[in-house]
Amino acid sequence: MQKWLNLSWLALAELLAMTLWFSASAVVPQLTEEWQLTDAQQSWMTMSVQIGFVCGALASAVFNLADRVPTQLLFSISALCGAGVTACIPWLDPSVTTVLVLRFATGVFLAGVYPPGMKLMATWCKTDRGLGIGILVGALTLGSAMPHLLNALPIFGEGGMPPWRNVLATTAGFAVVASVIAGLFVSEGPHLSKAAKFDWRMATGALADRPTRLANFGYLGHMWELYAMWASVPVFLIASYEQAELSIQSARLAGFAVVGIGAVGCVVAGLFADRMGRTTVAIASLIVSGSCALVAGLCFDHPMLLTAVCLVWGFAVVADSAQFSAAISELADARYVGTALTVQTSLGFLLTMLTIYLVPALKDALGWEWVLSILAIGPVFGIWSMWKLRRLPEATKMASGNR
Repeated sequence: MQKWLNLSWLALAELLAMTLWFSASAVVPQLTEEWQLTDAQQSWMTMSVQIGFVCGALASAVFNLADRVPTQLLFSISALCGAGVTACIPWLDPSVTTVLVLRFATGVFLAGVYPPGMKLMATWCKTDRGLGIGILVGALTLGSAMPHLLNALPIFGEGGMPPWRNVLATTAGFAVVASVIAGLFVSEGPHLSKAAKFDWRMATGALADRPTRLANFGYLGHMWELYAMWASVPVFLIASYEQAELSIQSARLAGFAVVGIGAVGCVVAGLFADRMGRTTVAIASLIVSGSCALVAGLCFDHPMLLTAVCLVWGFAVVADSAQFSAAISELADARYVGTALTVQTSLGFLLTMLTIYLVPALKDALGWEWVLSILAIGPVFGIWSMWKLRRLPEATKMASGNR
């Protein structure tokens, strides 16, 4: 009971805190109309968070913060600081440049939420670690989708989309609640290793060892696709629904559903991975998501079919995410699991900046029908990496011997 109560509180805190991630990205249409944002500025509303996360994660990895500071305290303080810089946007009404700086700071603080959250989950789970981290990543996925839901429902105004300031203020409030939950109700579990000594070399240790390197390569293939898909598909659906003269509100709800359904995928994949193996589930997920990346654009003229394909894509695209992290937690030095997870996520989010930029940049040249197919490159590389990993003897360290 203590275990599942802790995991429930942790998942709720993760969900609420991660609403900050896409809080500005979800309201880009309103910001573009009010501030006359260029295409580049629209992309930077998401990319600035990614850069901030990478910088924060790298700093955390170099100083081993996730393994030297009480994890729930790091989570709580980071969520509170993220809430503060997000709230500054609607309260201060700053310039576009200042908003991008604040979004960068949001990413920095979220680096103290996501990787430490995974470590906390790992301290409570051993034979069911795939499920545990799957629940956490599912909470992250639902939290990332939440701003799209807020932006689709006219709950703050008298019709139409809600004012963008209310969306950002609400997500900041969610993150404050997450900070309180993490500080008061979440604790580290029995599988916590002893506090580690500072060793900057551990920031590169996960890349020097072949099994962990291959797990990281698989994660990079996954991340090539994931965040570009999350950022692009809601816009893609709106364009398809507009062309067919269907409700834009319905398109926004569909965008929320496509991202949010990934939470179910994470939990289902976690259940299967602990029994069938990390690499097995990861390869299957990559095959499905890569196929959807190739097919989705061809359904542009058929919004209902497109929505169905994107729901399958949303389910599969993040289902394997937790398994790469669970693999690292099982393969890496137990004293520096937090550092290894932080390095993994920092590299993955650094890569996401490229595809988040590429899709809008190539959309006019290739059209919606073909531009999303470039995301299939990541799953191909990820499948190769996980196939190599499953053939190593060290693969038996994962999922109680299930490859």
